[in-house]
Amino acid sequence: MDYQYPLSYEWKTEEIVDVIHFFECIEKAYEKGINKEQMMNAYKRFKEIVPSKAEEKQVCNEFEDSSGYSTYRVIKAVKESSNEIIKM
Repeated sequence: MDYQYPLSYEWKTEEIVDVIHFFECIEKAYEKGINKEQMMNAYKRFKEIVPSKAEEKQVCNEFEDSSGYSTYRVIKAVKESSNEIIKM
């Protein structure tokens, strides 16, 4: 990994840890595959920290630009797939 996670200085330490966990789950979905429930739990927590659609889009676009991993595609796959493991 040679990129940084998009973080806000306004977030508390616990929130930063949870956002990083969400992005790690996105990475896992691309690299190894991830349990659907685990991914959704991480996404729900992410949405508690970043409730605004505009801010979510900004943060996720920054992550995609630096990593190449699309949070949108992973979450869409989780919602549409009947499989327990999501692998991009």
